[in-house]
Amino acid sequence: MSEQSLKPGWKMVKFGDIAQNVAVRVDPADAKTDVYVGLEHLDPSTIHLRQWGHPSDVTGQKLAFKKGDVIFGRRRAYQRKLAVAEFDGICSAHAMVVRAEPKMILPEFFPFFLQSDMFMERAIEISVGSLSPTINWKTLRVQEFPLPSLDEQKRIAEILWAADEAVEKYASLTSNLNTYVETLIENNITSTNVTSVLGDYCPSDGIKIGPFGSLLHSEDYQSEGVPVVMPADIENGVIQEEKVARISEEKALELQNYRLSENDILFPRRGDLKKRALVLDHQENWLCGTGTIRVRLKKGINPLAVFWAVTSTSTNRWLDRFSVGTTMPNLNAATIKKIPFHLPEGSKAEEFLRLLERTKSLHANAVGHHQKLVALKNHLIGNLVLEGAAHV
Repeated sequence: MSEQSLKPGWKMVKFGDIAQNVAVRVDPADAKTDVYVGLEHLDPSTIHLRQWGHPSDVTGQKLAFKKGDVIFGRRRAYQRKLAVAEFDGICSAHAMVVRAEPKMILPEFFPFFLQSDMFMERAIEISVGSLSPTINWKTLRVQEFPLPSLDEQKRIAEILWAADEAVEKYASLTSNLNTYVETLIENNITSTNVTSVLGDYCPSDGIKIGPFGSLLHSEDYQSEGVPVVMPADIENGVIQEEKVARISEEKALELQNYRLSENDILFPRRGDLKKRALVLDHQENWLCGTGTIRVRLKKGINPLAVFWAVTSTSTNRWLDRFSVGTTMPNLNAATIKKIPFHLPEGSKAEEFLRLLERTKSLHANAVGHHQKLVALKNHLIGNLVLEGAAHV
């Protein structure tokens, strides 16, 4: 972008003129702080620090930051990780601590400038290295960007901080609702104090491992036919249908015992043991594939309540503890059968399930609204940082 094409009051600036690279090295053992921020603590969905570690967790020299500085992940910039420090601390040397030059760019505008596609795309472009592309300050500081006047920055920042506040409120709401759901489930269904287990709610053949490789070979798969659900197809609580493998009707008849029914629950045998999927009505008579475990409930048992229970944090903790294998944890039918589980009975059950379903619905609505607000905020950042606030 040339100076001639800039809006009135805007100018082209080098990044080194609007920001300092704060490179104060600190040994964690000597750090006068209880806060250590690694790249793993930076959440690309927010500019707020929501988690951190302790200096005693790490060794080697780190970078000191002050309240108001921005911690920017210079390694793998495509992950778009950055956060505004709300307190002093130290951070990974794979981050870059940058501080706004207030005579050039307002500190309240600065983090949104860094979040913009304009800045991020340039940061990715100038990163060097193939395995872990990293930004060099010497290269970054000479990059030029269009910058609005301080008055325009103030107007933009007011709009974006209002959008950020709305996003954060819904993030808090979804978190609180999720915590309430988890508490309901753990106190009423999955408590390790209960005397019953998931297997008590299944028929004798309800928990079944998918066919082993000797029953299904690579040559059996084709572009059309009966879908076979593998662990790779299980994502976000459902079966992702786009790439599901298929076999002929004739071969499916040989594997009749592995047919799926509506409301079956699928687990993976290995890998990401937090995966689950609930079989939907149109997926009836699909097949449970290799590496997948099917759970079928007795008639009259609420499948949604069971699904929410087995996807809960308490169940995942239990499976982490009792899964088998060291290199790669595995699940088997015997382990899944023993998952602590108990549904309330009688009128108490109906009342509890109504409360659980209502809360889950509220949580789902809050998550949806939060996602829309995040999308709106990102759209505003992209437009306002590049175009200004005059058209808003």
